[in-house]
Amino acid sequence: MCLGVPGKIVETYEKGGLKMAKVDFGGIFREACLDYVDDAKVGDYCVIHVGFAISILSEAEAMETLELLRQIGSIEEELGPEIPS
Repeated sequence: MCLGVPGKIVETYEKGGLKMAKVDFGGIFREACLDYVDDAKVGDYCVIHVGFAISILSEAEAMETLELLRQIGSIEEELGPEIPS
């Protein structure tokens, strides 16, 4: 099953002509493409699905979703290996 997982944008940059971000998923950092959410900026929470930000959400919504994912134990397998800091 593939889930959209909320994470906080901590850095933005361009890579290969794409708007990219370093995203914090509660201490686990991943790279994501921001091209589908042009208004996303550092400090925003976004739903990330297969490496792409697909929507922006509030911090409260993000925390609630992350807690539910932790409770069902699927967040680690959805996030995969961590990128280096």
